[in-house]
Amino acid sequence: MSDWIEIEKQYYMFCARRQPVTIVRGSGTRVWDDSEKEYLDFTAGWASDSLGHCHPVMVDAITNQANTLLQTSNQFYTLPQLDLAKLLVENSCLDKVFFCNSGAEANEGAIKLARKYGKENLKGAFEIITADNSFHGRTMTTVSATGNVHYQENFLPVTPGFIHVPFNNIEAIKENTGKNTCAVMLEPIQGEGGVNVPDPNFLQQVRSWCDENNILLILDEVQTGMGRLGKLFGYELYGVEPDVITLAKGMGGGVPIGAFLTKDHCDVLRPGDHGSTFGGNPLTCAAAFACCNFIVENDLSKYVTQIGSELKNGLHSIASNNESFIKEVRGEGLLIAVELSEDVSGDLVAACNNQGLLLNPVRPNAVRFMPPLNVSKDDVALGLSRFEDAIKSL
Repeated sequence: MSDWIEIEKQYYMFCARRQPVTIVRGSGTRVWDDSEKEYLDFTAGWASDSLGHCHPVMVDAITNQANTLLQTSNQFYTLPQLDLAKLLVENSCLDKVFFCNSGAEANEGAIKLARKYGKENLKGAFEIITADNSFHGRTMTTVSATGNVHYQENFLPVTPGFIHVPFNNIEAIKENTGKNTCAVMLEPIQGEGGVNVPDPNFLQQVRSWCDENNILLILDEVQTGMGRLGKLFGYELYGVEPDVITLAKGMGGGVPIGAFLTKDHCDVLRPGDHGSTFGGNPLTCAAAFACCNFIVENDLSKYVTQIGSELKNGLHSIASNNESFIKEVRGEGLLIAVELSEDVSGDLVAACNNQGLLLNPVRPNAVRFMPPLNVSKDDVALGLSRFEDAIKSL
């Protein structure tokens, strides 16, 4: 292990604080490091490995497509791209889709669409209201949209045109809506911000406000989409229909792909407005179609609701036995955070590593659970046991 860590220090930019685990292979919910130690992976590639590691439908789709067609430009039609587009549109409330390579790119595309919509329909309005503690990506513009100065301070000046307001506060959105506002952009549940869950009627209030002002509602579903919250899309959980959504992470099942989808009334992009060399790549689209089709055909969203309740109930039980250590358990489906009484998430994650459980220290005082959507009941029980053992070891 130490050799690989030293190689990383010599050759790789220090842009991530890695945990001292070198993962070499995976299967289902489990991974193994370079010393053959086994772990339960409850990070799932930051909610990307929807079906776990090396699921047969993913492996078959990637292998078959690699033997058929890897890449061509978007001046031609390709079948995997069209299959995936049809699947996403027919299972959502949206009408059109554009494929890209990541969540940040998906949000960039949605921002461009909103600004052109404002130019054509709102007398040039260009400002987008986003939320404090949001996370929309690491490109210059998506960092600017992100409501956290920590991500911005080293790269000033940021892209103008974003107004940040408190999350879950409809009055703040109303107060900051003006003649230059073209859209409101929110995560249904804030992921990187600490798994922050809004009031049940918050998004409905935002939807009504957007309708009153003819501005767009963009939902960043990069982390919440494709079954993660117990619905195929997070907007279904709150009974609203957005004008635009963005997807990535779990949509690809482990391959790098993103998308933004829009309703027809705001489908304003035209040839030359937007594009991507690798967006809609045949290989990634074939893999993503296999993943998304499996989620839809097997109704994994319903299973996520059931297994997510077991995980959450188990965490509540652990919390009740460790009230001085755990402050709160929150989340929906299989996106759950445990907030700690002190800033010791790093210590807790290290203790979990020792027990054979991989978690994400999403905040200094919170750890995040994001297991694959098809995680078994036995693995949930084992993960809870290892988590409690890690707490006891501290």
